Amino acid sequence: MAIAGSVVSRVRNRAKNFNGPDIAPATSMARSAVGKAFFVLFIAAALITVFLMLAQDQVTLKVRSAVGAEEPRHAAYMAGLAGAALTRGNDYDVLTNGDQIFPAMLDAIRGARRRISFETYIYESGTVADQFTSALEAAARRGVRVNLVVDSVGGSGMDETHIARLTAAGCRLAQFNAPTWYSLEEFNYRTHRKILVVDGEIGFSGGVGIADHWLGDAQDKDHWRDTQVRMRGPVVRLVEAGFYENFIETAGEVTPELDDVVAEPHTGGASMVIRSSPTGGSNDLKRSYLLSIASARRSVDITTPYFITDESSRWAFKDAIARGVKIRILVEGDITDAMPVKYASREGYDLLLEMGVEIYEYQPTMMHTKTFIVDGTWSTFGSANFDNRSLELNDELNVAVSSPALAQRLLEAFEKDLRTSSRLDLQRWRQRSILQKSREVFWSAFGEVF
Repeated sequence: MAIAGSVVSRVRNRAKNFNGPDIAPATSMARSAVGKAFFVLFIAAALITVFLMLAQDQVTLKVRSAVGAEEPRHAAYMAGLAGAALTRGNDYDVLTNGDQIFPAMLDAIRGARRRISFETYIYESGTVADQFTSALEAAARRGVRVNLVVDSVGGSGMDETHIARLTAAGCRLAQFNAPTWYSLEEFNYRTHRKILVVDGEIGFSGGVGIADHWLGDAQDKDHWRDTQVRMRGPVVRLVEAGFYENFIETAGEVTPELDDVVAEPHTGGASMVIRSSPTGGSNDLKRSYLLSIASARRSVDITTPYFITDESSRWAFKDAIARGVKIRILVEGDITDAMPVKYASREGYDLLLEMGVEIYEYQPTMMHTKTFIVDGTWSTFGSANFDNRSLELNDELNVAVSSPALAQRLLEAFEKDLRTSSRLDLQRWRQRSILQKSREVFWSAFGEVF
């Protein structure tokens, strides 16, 4: 035992003599590194906090409408406030899910004679991309002028061979806002517009991009629920003008082509196109949403994913409820492609439910439809969600229409979707876990930049 103790003692002494001179500096260096790491994290957290504070709206918009949605002069009132042209004589077909949407869009492309203007946020490799690339390529080879705008971030999944094929066929493809080191401050500004115009005669807009999860009929969690609207009439010209806004910004030297204005028949619902672009504050699209709520006298029915309210929209909802308007919001449920945004959305549910707003979460799959119906007569469709990203950061395009027939068609789809949705109850909602509430509070801090 003594021998063993002596050996252990010598080993300890040698270890001490060998390591002793280096332990203090090493410990000091480790502490210094940890300190620097904490300092960097502190600075990063401080910068993020300041950024999020600056991103918050500095002004709460409190607006009421002097004209109700069902009054004959409502459309002209809205158009005047939005600075938008008002057209009549338009026809609309509501297309539900990929089984209806993609064949209609592809048929229009295959029938093109003169020009195609196409803009999308997402263009991902897959079956849908194969079909659209082939159709656009064939159109260009038969002499149709094909212009495309694809967002550089949303379209980052576009196959390089497809780009080569389209370019070789004579299509002009522009990437929107490609990131560069000298314009990082603009990285957050994307085009989210979904526009297809063929020969200036047929137009499409809604929520659908080019990706396989839009295929089918929302039959399972891998196939999304969405709506696209096919348009004919003078409004198509204004939708194409929205395309050219982004094409001019991205394609270099451009000569926009628009057909001449045709005398409009005084039939059909009055329609207008509303665009949004980054402003750091209120724009025409946001004001039109708030004014639409303000013009409601009976009902507001909204379908949107990524539903995030701010002080302005909460004031509008509260004011509408106070005058007896029934408000129903249909959003995506736990099946979503952006769970942090969903957490941020849910953080605001408690206040809205307490007001009397009805909130429904769609259960079968991802709900991606964007429609807005007021008093069963005024409706809006297009690319914009009800969130800050769409209303203040993205380039978006919506069409607003005064037409009981179109509103009824959209309401039929809304009511059908409610049958497979879960309505939230305020008391049960307040019983969710502390972990769930913590996630919602954390992610809600980023609501202004989602």
